[in-house]
Amino acid sequence: MQFDSLTFLCFFALVLAGYAALPGWRAQKAWLLGASYVFYAAWNPPFVLLLIATSSFDWWIARRLPATAPGAKRKRLLWLILLTHLGVLAYFKYSAFALENFAALLGTLGIAYQPPAMDIVLPVGISFYTFHSLSYCFDVYRERIRPTDSWLDYALYVAFFPQLVAGPIVRWTQMGHQFEAPRRITAQGLGLGFALLTLGLFEKVFLADGVFAPVANAAFGAEAVGAHDAWLGMLAFSGQIFCDFAGYSTCALGAAAALGFVLPTNFRNPYAAIGFSDFWRRWHISLSSWLRDYLYIALGGNRVAPLRRHANLMLTMLIGGLWHGAAWNFVAWGGLHGAYLVIEHALRQRLGLSRDPADYGLALKLGYGLITLLGVMYAWVWFRSGSFAQGWDFSRALVGLAPEATGHVQGFEGGLMLAAFAGLLLVHARWREREARDWLARLPTLPLALLLSVMLILVVLSPGDGQAFIYFQF
Repeated sequence: MQFDSLTFLCFFALVLAGYAALPGWRAQKAWLLGASYVFYAAWNPPFVLLLIATSSFDWWIARRLPATAPGAKRKRLLWLILLTHLGVLAYFKYSAFALENFAALLGTLGIAYQPPAMDIVLPVGISFYTFHSLSYCFDVYRERIRPTDSWLDYALYVAFFPQLVAGPIVRWTQMGHQFEAPRRITAQGLGLGFALLTLGLFEKVFLADGVFAPVANAAFGAEAVGAHDAWLGMLAFSGQIFCDFAGYSTCALGAAAALGFVLPTNFRNPYAAIGFSDFWRRWHISLSSWLRDYLYIALGGNRVAPLRRHANLMLTMLIGGLWHGAAWNFVAWGGLHGAYLVIEHALRQRLGLSRDPADYGLALKLGYGLITLLGVMYAWVWFRSGSFAQGWDFSRALVGLAPEATGHVQGFEGGLMLAAFAGLLLVHARWREREARDWLARLPTLPLALLLSVMLILVVLSPGDGQAFIYFQF
């Protein structure tokens, strides 16, 4: 069930009606939890049992942690949680990848091994709700929060349908108090929710699927591309991945707002970033902050010697790449961003540059911003490529080292895509420090109504192919 489907609109209308009609906060939360399980079951009903089982296991174990004295037993409980979640994630997401690479390794040694077929269906959103659960358990273990006694509250925290399958990756500190205290539907919340849903659908349906995807698919779907089509494909996918994922996150924020909840912002105009650290403070904020707080800092963060710090950065980004998908092209994407961050940190220290881009002069901001954008777009080539080999071929084409093979991208589609991408960059630069919620709330009623009407018309008129959100595969 996707946000851009008629099924979801009917489902959401029913959820709102039942939520508003039920008396009592506990009954309303039970209604939302049931709706969240129905929402998840729309993809593959049996996996709801896995979601319920892992949530219940976390809730039960976390409640035992405060009563367990610090020491080996307490650590064993944490390891039990880690091994359970990472074991489930590894089986569903990485077992086939591991077997394929094991067979390839044996092949280099002259040993023929054919791994068994691993026809494993990946539970949608498993990477996201696994990180929800782990952050809660880590915070309880570190005594940053106390575990909740309410199974209902915890189950709803993990399964809350707006953010269940593609984020944002929320933490208990952001959502727990919202489940404990009654929320209600308000006219203001419904208005903001409708506006955010409309904006998110516009980003997904019209821009991502209608404008950027045809060009990206034509370029990356070709057997060979020249420099012209390679550059168009790289620009197109850079626009597509943002509008697709930011569109989902905006819809999630809108659905939550209509119900009276506030989800954390997941994107803040990332293509206006000045530096790669700044980019990761703006792109998929909930994931980058999760990796920082629960992995990078746990490895030593900035408290260790420079060489070790750089190794920690690289390892964190490599794991971040692998989190996105069980393929070497995702590892390459993470490795590129790790290299960007290592080089940036080293140069910043050597040149004495401030960590805050606001301290830079105009020329440095423009130059550094352009370098950041080019580096990020090039990394997207590896993210989009179907294999490591395709990523390499695309890289050669971008610098004119591949045989010229053009004509894959139609002139009108390419021109429309370039105009849309230029507009996207202008919006990011103009509202660099603003969130969508801010400027939607500040727009006068009439201009806002006109803007949303135009967006809705474009969404409805978009031919669209009903493409799934890209991050559903993770």
